[in-house]
Amino acid sequence: MKKNIYVLKNSIFKDNRGYYWTTWKKDNFSKLKFNHDKFSISKKNVLRGIHCDYKSWKLVTCVFGKIFLAIVNVNKKSPKYLKIKSFLLDYKKPKSILIPPDYANGHLCLSDHCIFHYKWSYKGKYVDSKDQTSFMWNDPRFKIKWPIKNPILSKRDRSSKYL
Repeated sequence: MKKNIYVLKNSIFKDNRGYYWTTWKKDNFSKLKFNHDKFSISKKNVLRGIHCDYKSWKLVTCVFGKIFLAIVNVNKKSPKYLKIKSFLLDYKKPKSILIPPDYANGHLCLSDHCIFHYKWSYKGKYVDSKDQTSFMWNDPRFKIKWPIKNPILSKRDRSSKYL
């Protein structure tokens, strides 16, 4: 599988009870073996990231609320080095984004609360936060146009490095 960002528009069923959609089917990514799932629940103006590792694929979906997602290529050998893509993710218009290794990502909660789902695929041992690379959310080399100037950050994200 090529190390590209893939966007999946999830089919949605909506009625008076709410919403129903599928984020993942084995046939969509038969070459990836998903190892585990994670969720982050955030309040408005919380920015998580920019984090990466160099072996994990992440299928991400906003399952509630609205999220601004930024993805940047941090592979110095890639012709797409420092290229960014950003997405507005909204649970009412569900889509999933497959983020390859060598791409860092961060997300900002735009609604009162949001729930962000990560589905991880990697070989070997999981690269937990202590072994991941973290970059400053406002690194000028990334040129991300965040829709906020003073986000709420974790201690880890406040002390991240610039590229």
